[in-house]
Amino acid sequence: MSVLLSISGYSSTAWLDALQSALPDRRIVTEPASAKDGEIRYAVVWKQPEGLLASLPNLQAIFSIGAGVDHILRDQTLPDVPIARIVAEDLTGRMSEYVVWRVLDHLRRGFAYRAQQALGQWNERVQPAASALTVGIMGLGELGRDAAEKLKFFGFKLAGWSRTRKELPGVVCLAGDEELTDFLGMTDILVVLLPNTPATTGILDAGLLARLKRTSPLGGPVLINAGRGALQVEADILAALESGTLLEASLDVFETEPLPASSPLWRHPRVFVTPHAAASSDPDALVPLIARQIEACERGEPLQHLVDRRAGY
Repeated sequence: MSVLLSISGYSSTAWLDALQSALPDRRIVTEPASAKDGEIRYAVVWKQPEGLLASLPNLQAIFSIGAGVDHILRDQTLPDVPIARIVAEDLTGRMSEYVVWRVLDHLRRGFAYRAQQALGQWNERVQPAASALTVGIMGLGELGRDAAEKLKFFGFKLAGWSRTRKELPGVVCLAGDEELTDFLGMTDILVVLLPNTPATTGILDAGLLARLKRTSPLGGPVLINAGRGALQVEADILAALESGTLLEASLDVFETEPLPASSPLWRHPRVFVTPHAAASSDPDALVPLIARQIEACERGEPLQHLVDRRAGY
């Protein structure tokens, strides 16, 4: 029995070493031995080549090395086998660190103070209390729930929006298209942790941004997107920054990655860019979880954290 490792955008060496260490009795391969390799039972992937998995006649399960699975589902030839996503304390903790970092930086006027430092200016800015602001989180899965819990410590008012109804202590939870406008209207800092699905592609457009709260103590609403680049319409974000519809933005994901050098987002004075690094996947932390799932599957036990293909996550 073999396990296929097929990843792009990452170095495969660390993942290969971690898989072999965690599954010493299995053969780990980086490509099929033949056009229809019957030895491969499991695939660990990130942006695998289209058609690769369909060629494996005895494939039993597919595992993503990240929280998202849209990179798997875009393969139109995907075989009808279970897909499991990663739910890990390490990945969740890293995302919450990013969210807290960016929310606090916007709260404490990081953009203004960095600009002042470059000019040698000494000017104290008005500093609203955390309790004066509402952080609205779009996406209340594992990542969104943990980020909300971490933000509570600082005293922010919290709202959350998801496709289906959720209940979280200390969070005003809204759901569905009919409650989206109400959610946006109470949000000073919008944190986006949605998956990329047909329903969410392009959701961060001019119409949505215009519905954010207009009376923020910061002087305007803020966008933080650490979900997926396909959620955002970058031309609309730039236009919103120029018109004052948005005050500032922190973006970790982009329509095209790597972000082209020609993109004006790199040079905009009120945009903070990180290279899809909000929650990097650490093979030493994540591979043992995948290995345990494979071993459980071999014992005939059900897989955990399965993807609903119709929902897209």
